[in-house]
Amino acid sequence: MAQALIRNIDEELLDAYRESARLNGRSLEAELRDALRRAKPMTPRRRDELVELSRRLRAMTPKDVAQTPSEQLIREDREGYRGP
Repeated sequence: MAQALIRNIDEELLDAYRESARLNGRSLEAELRDALRRAKPMTPRRRDELVELSRRLRAMTPKDVAQTPSEQLIREDREGYRGP
């Protein structure tokens, strides 16, 4: 595995990661590693992989099945939809 050294980190930012690490029950190093993994940059290769995944998921949806618009789902979620 590779290593990186980051200098001149804002103390307030580092404190926020320390607190997050404590709340998640892990070390500061593990918290920062997870943050970097989650914020992974969008490279052309990663974009192509996500596009292909989207195509495969879209192909799994039958063409004759009506889809619920996302704004309706969001509205129902916000309003606490209870079902019919």
